Amino acid sequence: MSRQKTIFVCQNCGYKAPKWLGRCPDCSVWNSFVEELTEIGPQERGKRQNLADRPQRIDTVTLDKEARNKTGLSEFDRTLGGGVVPGSLVLIGGDPGIGKSTLILQVVHKLAQKGLKTLYISSEESIQQMKMRAQRIAVDSSEL
Repeated sequence: MSRQKTIFVCQNCGYKAPKWLGRCPDCSVWNSFVEELTEIGPQERGKRQNLADRPQRIDTVTLDKEARNKTGLSEFDRTLGGGVVPGSLVLIGGDPGIGKSTLILQVVHKLAQKGLKTLYISSEESIQQMKMRAQRIAVDSSEL
């Protein structure tokens, strides 16, 4: 017995999404998604993408080369395996006062200088505190 599922399809490139998106992540066209109903058979329910069909030994897995954005901060790039993966979320944790906010402000500045879009989220600092830190470490710019 099959059931119906709603998907949203980009009319420009055919990209499929589980919810409506304002802009297609594949072709970057705005307002191109239309709602479609599709049949889901019992064999497709609960199926997830990017999962192996059967167990595999780790040494048999092949990796695609991921593009990484180097920040120019060598230890930071090394820690992340060569740079920041586009679209990734990096969460920095540690004891108070060890320089987490200063480090991330430097990283965001370096990436913004390359024309990349970044988002710095802080749950403990006010925007004024961030501005003062940016001025102190000389990364206060219109890109941040």
